[in-house]
Amino acid sequence: MFGNTQLTMLSDFYEFTMANGYLKSELKDTVAYFDMYFRKVPDNGGYAIMAGLEQLIDYIKDIHFDENDIEFLKEKGFDEEFLDYLKSFKFECDIWAVPEGTPIFPNEPIITVKGPIIQAQFIETMILLSVNHQSLIATKANRIVRSALGREVTEYGARRAMGFDAAASGSRAAYIAGCSRTSNTLASKLYGIPTLSTMAHSWIQMFDSERAAFRQYAKEYPENCILLVDTYNTLKSGISNAIEAFKKELLPRGYRPLGIRIDSGDITYISKKARKMLDEAGFPDCNIIASNALDEYLIRDMLNQGAKVDAFIVGERLITAASEPVFGGVYKLCAIEEKGKIIPKIKLSDNVSKITTPCFKKVWRLFDRDTGKAIADVITKNDEVIDDTTAYKLFDPEFTWKSKIVENFVARPLLVKIFEKGKLIYNSPSLEDIRSYCSEQVATLWDEVTRFENPHNYYVDLSQRLWDEKNKLVSENSDN
Repeated sequence: MFGNTQLTMLSDFYEFTMANGYLKSELKDTVAYFDMYFRKVPDNGGYAIMAGLEQLIDYIKDIHFDENDIEFLKEKGFDEEFLDYLKSFKFECDIWAVPEGTPIFPNEPIITVKGPIIQAQFIETMILLSVNHQSLIATKANRIVRSALGREVTEYGARRAMGFDAAASGSRAAYIAGCSRTSNTLASKLYGIPTLSTMAHSWIQMFDSERAAFRQYAKEYPENCILLVDTYNTLKSGISNAIEAFKKELLPRGYRPLGIRIDSGDITYISKKARKMLDEAGFPDCNIIASNALDEYLIRDMLNQGAKVDAFIVGERLITAASEPVFGGVYKLCAIEEKGKIIPKIKLSDNVSKITTPCFKKVWRLFDRDTGKAIADVITKNDEVIDDTTAYKLFDPEFTWKSKIVENFVARPLLVKIFEKGKLIYNSPSLEDIRSYCSEQVATLWDEVTRFENPHNYYVDLSQRLWDEKNKLVSENSDN
């Protein structure tokens, strides 16, 4: 995943203590069903983006306990019976997941795991770690990309990420969601993401003058020359010195400048002045690139105010999802098997939003046949099929008197089987295909769902049978 690191032990310690407890009890062979879902879209947005599945697949393919792991757990007090179990550990679960790049919504399963309780429980940490992190970054990146209104957005967050692995996987998630390039060389090597390079202020400071720094850089990199113009004074010296470097180092050799970058000051105001200066100098094709702690709101405001910016570089507020840096996905037991029969399980709470939805389930997305737009998602019991050849009644699972009859729609299941009895049966798409798929799927959402403030509440409804089962269990267990 990252080098040759083996990540089996990247698990909360209570997964081991529970596993040991299950092994010593009559529950050790019980087949369990778990769902991963999330409760709230970050930044009060209308949707999130599914990401992180490929890294989860890599982890599961490599689950094993080596001698060092066994010795460590022995030192933690586990006995030989449990250690022998781990020595011969073989993953045998079934896993379903929503494909990466899919818009996802609160309270619907985005991953479902079925298998022996010890195994299904053990992978909880990595499921949540992989999907929570990359879905968070992909969701934030998609907001930022949409705010740029078709202008290129480059992810430049490696130095602000929460660790090297978060930097690399965050670059991947941002690319899925629409960022076009990265500054992260490791991410480019691992995932094939295109890079963008400009320069640091230190490059300019190392030379006797800004003019000399620009000319040397233009001489070395004539095909992709982007000059950082705000080290000293953007309007009085930076842009004019860049223009001089373009004229003396690029034009005589048959090259055109790629751009200038502005990293400080009132970028909206400066960009307007810069555009005029570049145009008058004969460089209307020279891009103006903005950076400096940007996010979707700043980009939107800049463009609304007429900023002459052609592309954006976004770092810390993207790679950390600074405005709301927690995705909040959870992993909950929803059913077990007893003698081949599926027994639904529910978790109750005084907080109604934390009451789980029981049963082995499917998730369906209904699309309007005429417009191709997504109408709603419906969660059903696993043995149900939504018949899209006839009208279907949707109803709100909390406010049940709110209902709607939909017609002329296509019903598509969202969850795809990834592992069958521990064997990978899913062909992971290329990163480029995931990125294209993400763009296509976001386009199926109505504008009302994608707006930043007060987005329309996209409905995730329950089928009548599932709603009945949930309410039955709530009633039966409310006095426990």
